[in-house]
Amino acid sequence: MRLRRVLPASILVFLAAAQAAHSQSPDTLMPEQSAAKARQVLQQAIQALGGAEYRGVKDSTCIGRLSTFEHNGTVTGTVKFVTSVKLPDKDRTEYSYKTYTDIIVAQLHKTNMTADAHNGDRGWTLNGGGVEDLPADAIALIQEQRRKSLNVLLRERLNEPGLEFRWGGTEVIDLRRVDWVEINDAEHHTMRLAFDESTHLPSRTVYETLDPATRERNEEIEYYSNFHTIQGVGTPYQRARERNGLKFYQAFYDECRYNTGLSDSLFTRESLEKLFAQHYKGKKSK
Repeated sequence: MRLRRVLPASILVFLAAAQAAHSQSPDTLMPEQSAAKARQVLQQAIQALGGAEYRGVKDSTCIGRLSTFEHNGTVTGTVKFVTSVKLPDKDRTEYSYKTYTDIIVAQLHKTNMTADAHNGDRGWTLNGGGVEDLPADAIALIQEQRRKSLNVLLRERLNEPGLEFRWGGTEVIDLRRVDWVEINDAEHHTMRLAFDESTHLPSRTVYETLDPATRERNEEIEYYSNFHTIQGVGTPYQRARERNGLKFYQAFYDECRYNTGLSDSLFTRESLEKLFAQHYKGKKSK
């Protein structure tokens, strides 16, 4: 007579719970239940990213390499960059073709380079011709991109009036099971976020917006991978973006630091004027 193997009760309970979770359909949940589950997934993500340390970030500085792409997938160029962010609304990025060692060591002296700085509703760009004010439409685009930021969402926007949350179910992506969360804001933008079901770390965000001119929906996806814990903060060292199925941006980070006490003066037109004077000696800014 064949003996049946009897599993311990604890394992049976675990397997039953896991099966129920995976077989649960988002369509069977009441709106309040779906919103509660979505918020639970988001809170798990915040904890996985560092909890209080993640929420307590005031500024960051990262160094890495950035590549851009043609519509056919061909790389159009790769540059080194240093990007500094001071919450809630200041950022600055310097791009250079110097070696990575030079970027780390030094002040990006004596080389062709470009830079951008944004401070609230103001912004400036530096190139070989000098420092220029960014036009209003460019500032509006930057502010829109900021609202799409995953970090801004998790740190600042979760209690924003008008947000609607929905759990979107689970799915296997790149051999990993993820939880989907869908968020609609008061401006009718739709955000879909995928979080690894095991680690709770973000996998990708999908943004859907309506083009005001064509009335067609645009889809932008940002991917996150290669997470490192830096000063208690989960940090993706690889990010990529695609728009309507075409990749246009990929960044590899080599170093990140948090809460170094960045000065407000770093995010001003005057700071870019000084940088221009250092790098383009003998030329006058516009």
